[in-house]
Amino acid sequence: MKFLLIHYIDESALSADADGHEVWGPEEDRELEAWDAEMIARGILLGGNALRPASQAVTLRVRDGEVLVTDGPFAETKEQIAGYSILECADLAEATEISARHPTAKIGSFELRQFEE
Repeated sequence: MKFLLIHYIDESALSADADGHEVWGPEEDRELEAWDAEMIARGILLGGNALRPASQAVTLRVRDGEVLVTDGPFAETKEQIAGYSILECADLAEATEISARHPTAKIGSFELRQFEE
């Protein structure tokens, strides 16, 4: 079964906090690289990527034949989509276990959806 793992993160969590403590740094990058390498080796991670910041996004709609484009994401939330992963797992239980081990689960949240097949 294929699943889309959508990563939601408050982009401010990627910056240093008020005390100068870095929430996401080189060690977390290494954890992420290790998770990716393990999941690729196991045939679970089929693809994915990080996304540019929400401030660089546009939202578009077509209404009455007119294309309407606005800056940024449509939803006004603290967390934005930061990236996605495509997983191949036996079932939802395995996809949930694999996703919970992803390093960004510590600073954000995930939406896990099975592909319509």
